[in-house]
Amino acid sequence: MLSDLKGFADQNGMSALADKLADTRLVATLDLARQGKGTPADDRSPAFAAGQNGQDVACIGRRV
Repeated sequence: MLSDLKGFADQNGMSALADKLADTRLVATLDLARQGKGTPADDRSPAFAAGQNGQDVACIGRRV
């Protein structure tokens, strides 16, 4: 859902909102990874995107 909102913001020239939504997606990804949500084998899962321990954010940009 956050990806869809960010896409809408990007397409409609709302760059500040798009940037904030990107930040929000990262925070949501890290929180979900810390809670153990998602499946590491699925590259769309929060655990994969943020690293299973919630520390590794090298995969920023994955769809969440």
